[in-house]
Amino acid sequence: MATHVIAQRHEIPAGGRKIVRVAGREVGIFNIDGTFYALKNVCAHQGARVCLGRIVGTALPSNVYEYSYGREGQILRCPWHEWEYDIATGQALFDPNVKIVSYPVSIVGDDIVITIGSP
Repeated sequence: MATHVIAQRHEIPAGGRKIVRVAGREVGIFNIDGTFYALKNVCAHQGARVCLGRIVGTALPSNVYEYSYGREGQILRCPWHEWEYDIATGQALFDPNVKIVSYPVSIVGDDIVITIGSP
């Protein structure tokens, strides 16, 4: 396992993202309300650069004939086929067995640091 400083906190405003190349892979860093998350920039479906997708909300469980929308700014939608992932976990919304690789993020001073194991 290795740690990598990938950005400064001020570089990624709330609701924003930054895509970096580190340790031989591309990683998207997201800021959701001041908490940072890191996802490998590869969609589990067909390998699209998923971190280039829209940051959105999603339909929530609701009663029949009702539509409830929520989680705005917490969902990453793949730009190719619109698969949706929880930015905080990398978990696909449609199947608990599908996930994007996520990396632990820590803040050291003003540095955003991610920990990456072997490729």
